[in-house]
Amino acid sequence: MTSARLSVQLYTVREQAADDLAGTLQRIADIGYELVEPYGFVNFGPALGEALRASGLRAPTTHQGFIGQGDAELDEVFSKAAALGIETVIDPHVPEERWQTAEDVRATAEALNAAAAVASRHGVRVGYHNHAHEIASTIEGETALEFFAGLLDDGVVLEVDTYWVVVGGEDPVALLGRLGDRVVAVHVKDGSGTSDVTEQVAVGSGALPVDDIVAAVPNALHVVELDDSKGDRFEAIAESYAYLTGGSDAATNGADK
Repeated sequence: MTSARLSVQLYTVREQAADDLAGTLQRIADIGYELVEPYGFVNFGPALGEALRASGLRAPTTHQGFIGQGDAELDEVFSKAAALGIETVIDPHVPEERWQTAEDVRATAEALNAAAAVASRHGVRVGYHNHAHEIASTIEGETALEFFAGLLDDGVVLEVDTYWVVVGGEDPVALLGRLGDRVVAVHVKDGSGTSDVTEQVAVGSGALPVDDIVAAVPNALHVVELDDSKGDRFEAIAESYAYLTGGSDAATNGADK
């Protein structure tokens, strides 16, 4: 894989980003990444744009909670995203209790579709990112995530977190196949495949079928993330970059700074 379709979720290095955003993004660029995915991007303020420009990184996607907000709040979020060159704003979490009935899932889909109409005014699209509970819950004979996908307008997209798919009890490769072109990005994680996030490790050194996952969505954005780890997460994203690009130098080009 080339670095052109490879990103890293900044939540992985949230402690460093909170202390020194510009320095953290530069370290990521030094590893070889060209793209990053911020979390809660509006909270960074102008510093995010400054750090992106200084490092030469781009952020085509971001995580930001917005489902259920009013039009004025949505306009603010999407206008700020457009100003940073962000193309897709992804809501990363709707609570588990709202994925248990068809009625509740429909309500979430309707809210996301409504947000998409606001986002389009700013040239931005919206999406949703799953955890395990959207997979473990079933609605009308399919995972709640798939039921949800069937209710979305054509321009609304999904970012599938393949690690949480495994935790939720599904085969990530099969699920990606069923969801098809709706999936524009995937979170590529590795580890034990359990809910203990401290067991997550660098991509390629855990139990997940990473190669098959990547091959299943070759045109999607592949976003490296560790929710947590027993080891150094900066080293892990460097090792993940080396594994996914077939290189061998990434682990020493920024992880040790």
